[in-house]
Amino acid sequence: MKPHIVALDVDGTVVDYDDMMTDRVRDTITKVAAAGHHIVISTGRAVSGSHEVANRLGLVEGFVVSSNGSVITRLSQDLDEGWEIFHVESFDPEPALRRMAEVLPAALYMVEDTELVRWASGDFPEGELASITNLRTVSFEELTQKTATRIVMRELEGTDEEFAEAVEKIGLHGVTYAVGWSNWLDIAPEGVSKASGLKIVAEQLGVDREHTVGAGDGSNDMEMLEWVGHAIAMGQAGNALKEVADVVTASIVDDGLALALEEYFDV
Repeated sequence: MKPHIVALDVDGTVVDYDDMMTDRVRDTITKVAAAGHHIVISTGRAVSGSHEVANRLGLVEGFVVSSNGSVITRLSQDLDEGWEIFHVESFDPEPALRRMAEVLPAALYMVEDTELVRWASGDFPEGELASITNLRTVSFEELTQKTATRIVMRELEGTDEEFAEAVEKIGLHGVTYAVGWSNWLDIAPEGVSKASGLKIVAEQLGVDREHTVGAGDGSNDMEMLEWVGHAIAMGQAGNALKEVADVVTASIVDDGLALALEEYFDV
């Protein structure tokens, strides 16, 4: 088998919602990497959180796609810090922030800038941001003046249905967005997604699209699963994601990622 890119979502795919990774998942990913394939963490997490998972998997060479495709880093043992920023996409967050604040005035916001510093409008619930590295609290007005790679909006009140209706009412334009868990909205520059990040990585590694595998469970994985040659949806994923997948595996609690990779790569 030719070397493949194996793009892996993190939360709900590699780790569960308590950030736990099973031995079977770790061992299977290690075997796939040892067979000559390129493991690419592809996540909505910021760089610090995505690198933490890469470290747990023993990944020291290659690429990591963070912030839903807005930031790509290159891992290398030849670099002083073990990694470097390879590619960044950015946008002006002010129009989206002001429109969101009109509809959901009590929401919390986090903006990540091009230096990977994160700026928050208030305190997010404990544990919701994967890492507090480089997180600073500022006023909403200050947030609007940043150059963003990513915006997170978090509404603490209301049901999932009410939040979905509010997002529809906001009518965001000129950005790419995905509704996440627990009244959470991720916003990236227009046209940027995990898929756009993977295209850049594939070009750098010289891997054809047909030799790509992707696995995920959330709405921010949709473009990635539509783009890869072999798409794996986790068992707990929504129906829309399952419909675009080539394989629907078991859930995160039943080591679904390991099952799907073992079958596809025969490891």
